[in-house]
Amino acid sequence: MTMGLWLQYLVIALAAVVSAGVVWKKQFPNSWRRTRSALALALLRRSSARAQRWGRRLAPPASGNAGACGGCDSCGPTPPKP
Repeated sequence: MTMGLWLQYLVIALAAVVSAGVVWKKQFPNSWRRTRSALALALLRRSSARAQRWGRRLAPPASGNAGACGGCDSCGPTPPKP
């Protein structure tokens, strides 16, 4: 096979993996978050500074929406009706 054909296969495979990741993130957000957390923790436990840096970047953001009312983010005044 020629080098151009291998490059084409590589680009198509990369596009398919990225597409599957986007679908996974959109359709299964809890699973996506758990997987990111597990990978981040595994990287943070390593002694390599580079691996720990990747672990901090990979870690999902903290979910700070557990307010007094349950965290639905719909608290506050409702806009006036015209």
